[in-house]
Amino acid sequence: MRILIATDAWLPQVNGVVRTLTSLARSASALGAEVSFLTPDGFPSLAVPTYPGLRVALPNRREIAARVEAASPDAIHIATEGPIGWAVRAYCRRRKLAFTTSYTTRFPEYIAVRSIVPATLSYAVLRHFHAAAAMTMVATSSLRQELGARGFKKLGSWTRGVDTDLFRPDDAAELDLPRPIFMTMGRVAVEKNLEAFLALNLPGSKVVIGDGPQKAELQRRYPKARFLGEKTGADLTSHLAAADVFVFPSLTDTFGVVQLEALACGTPVAAFPVTGPLDVIADHPVGALDADLRSACIRALGVSRETCRSFALERSWENSARQFIGNLTALQPSRSLQPARRVASQSAVRG
Repeated sequence: MRILIATDAWLPQVNGVVRTLTSLARSASALGAEVSFLTPDGFPSLAVPTYPGLRVALPNRREIAARVEAASPDAIHIATEGPIGWAVRAYCRRRKLAFTTSYTTRFPEYIAVRSIVPATLSYAVLRHFHAAAAMTMVATSSLRQELGARGFKKLGSWTRGVDTDLFRPDDAAELDLPRPIFMTMGRVAVEKNLEAFLALNLPGSKVVIGDGPQKAELQRRYPKARFLGEKTGADLTSHLAAADVFVFPSLTDTFGVVQLEALACGTPVAAFPVTGPLDVIADHPVGALDADLRSACIRALGVSRETCRSFALERSWENSARQFIGNLTALQPSRSLQPARRVASQSAVRG
């Protein structure tokens, strides 16, 4: 099966959507599926004033058609609701092609904290966007219930996984910091609720891995915390393995792949009892959930690191990819997906 995934989030961005899609492609290949991506690469872009450092693509109709048709997909999946996602949705609608979508980011809440646009209006737009899909895939049962209550239809499940070969408890970094070390990782931005972690009265040290528009402000306000910037690969893994507790303060993530990555490194998770942590951690003995985040952090110190690693080993990207492909197969997209024409190879999908 040839699968084309349209996404506005792509490298060099470092976030959960990009990690999910790149991991999906690797695992799908091992299962006999061929995944290609239609990304912002090659399109002009525009800066987003409310999201410092972020740019959005400005796709044109002709190039979108050329890239889709060059991929000659058996199935089309739209991963994001940005300009690329809307453009590919319009292409499929014009040609009466089946497609699936996924709900991966809480844009209504993100937009609401940066503007006067109410979340209810944003949700109305997103309901319209996803209503045209044959299925909208979500990562957790709690998110599926929540979106269903908001009027979203044709919801399906697509869980997430972790690369347990990369994320390992071995070779932990030697951090010359007072113990215990409480660490968080992700985009340093207001929607990640990092201040809820940084303001806690905790023993030992607080460490933040990642970059983003709120970094300078938070460094100034919390000088005792250590901000280490972005880290990738083995460097990231060694730091996660060196932490005593991974703190996940977000209230808006739809899953939080970083939780599984920390667990794969043997590091227990402390988080609020909200969508994402409720589905990943739940009542498993791999972390602590509490409306009092400090209490969760302290309780997580007593969790077995071996149990965390064993838990992560059961949640592979291969299983995630198998579920994703199964959704497409069940919808029998090849019956309705007949690209209008093939185009020259130089118009092939980038990414």
